[in-house]
Amino acid sequence: MMSGVLGITDIWTYVLGTVAIVLLPGPNSLFVLATAARRGVATGYRAAAGVFVGDAVLMVLSAAGVASLLQAYPPLYLVIKYAGAAYLGYLGLAMLRGAWRRWRDRNDPATPRLIDEVEPAEQREPFRRALVISLLNPKAILFFVSFFIQFVDPGYAWPALSFLLLGLIAQVASALYLTVLIFTGTYLAAQFRQRRRLAASGTTAVAVLFLGFSLKLAAG
Repeated sequence: MMSGVLGITDIWTYVLGTVAIVLLPGPNSLFVLATAARRGVATGYRAAAGVFVGDAVLMVLSAAGVASLLQAYPPLYLVIKYAGAAYLGYLGLAMLRGAWRRWRDRNDPATPRLIDEVEPAEQREPFRRALVISLLNPKAILFFVSFFIQFVDPGYAWPALSFLLLGLIAQVASALYLTVLIFTGTYLAAQFRQRRRLAASGTTAVAVLFLGFSLKLAAG
């Protein structure tokens, strides 16, 4: 039992809870999966890097006391939540437009075969888009506000070490999960290249999920 290591009150409970939270479907993981399906492993990892950086920023903010600020001023959290809902809705609508164009041109041999290759050039920024999704993701914010900080012993002399270890565990769990999704996405990409209707349907499904996340956040 490693309870109390580096000021962490119950490390195994934290590990199990973190794994369970990481495995919950969310916009971060869905975006990485969709990106890998569209543009391959390397671009999938670029999207994953955006998630890692976004989560690292949230960890630092949590350690710096911003978590307490969000708890003390609920309207600030609501602003972040609705901004996240709006951005996810924007991504969902952009994907729907791409799916419609993909379906409309499905019989044209000159049309690109990869899912969502018809997206405008300004939308092809996986790192930046994943970073914004991560920073505005209420699931991640709530994790660091209500779960992450509970495992730090307030009486420990070097709390920065506690946050560092907790953050490292969360990032490793996230990296392993996103790696599975990236390689799953590349398999799906091979199917999409051969089946244009499947590609359009896949894009539509992802778009609907993003719109669903957006509506859930706005209504929640």
